[in-house]
Amino acid sequence: MLGEKDAMATVAVKDLMAAKKFYEETLGLTLLHEEGGGARLYKSGKTSLLVYESKYAGTNEATAVTWSAGKDVETIVDGLRGKGVVFEHYDMPGMTLQGDVHVGGSMKIAWFEDPDGNIHALISE
Repeated sequence: MLGEKDAMATVAVKDLMAAKKFYEETLGLTLLHEEGGGARLYKSGKTSLLVYESKYAGTNEATAVTWSAGKDVETIVDGLRGKGVVFEHYDMPGMTLQGDVHVGGSMKIAWFEDPDGNIHALISE
């Protein structure tokens, strides 16, 4: 039924203007559409990301968005760090931490939070 339909990540934020700065200036996403009711739709690769205002923003303690970064994980991490993004470090069985990137076999992954505490991941595979 939905196997051939596109899906998008949806992220709740408390302050749409702070989110605008982070998602557009820091992450480099392109605005596709803005709703007057407090939502912004961004282009990300061949997909989209919906950011909307909610009093429940940042309450998810799990990864909200995973970005497929391929072989560019370290380059993206360096670029985001240069823009002030702080990366999270987790105890991940079978993975070692190399700078801000967790490495396990051929998989590389790095986590960071948006201004509301929503967790994002960059993954190599």
